[in-house]
Amino acid sequence: MAQKARIKLASTDVERISQICASIKDIADKTGAVIRGPVPLPTKKLKVTTRKSPCGNGTATWERYEMRVHKRLIDLAADERTLRLVMRVPIPEGVNIEIEMIEG
Repeated sequence: MAQKARIKLASTDVERISQICASIKDIADKTGAVIRGPVPLPTKKLKVTTRKSPCGNGTATWERYEMRVHKRLIDLAADERTLRLVMRVPIPEGVNIEIEMIEG
């Protein structure tokens, strides 16, 4: 069985995560590595609802805040040259990347 690298990306900014996915895909195309993805995983929506009034009196008006965490999953054939190039991809601030090796 060949080893694969599973790359998990998470960010609140869709453009940044799409940019990294595109650069990883370019590397895979140049080296001829087999790639599956980027697979979009369900977006996590973190919601906070607060009263507008600081003291609690007044009309019952509410402010709703939402933060969306977008996730992508990429499976890449783990050949050493390709992984070395992927490790050199500049990761912008606010993007969480996790690389793990799997059998398959």
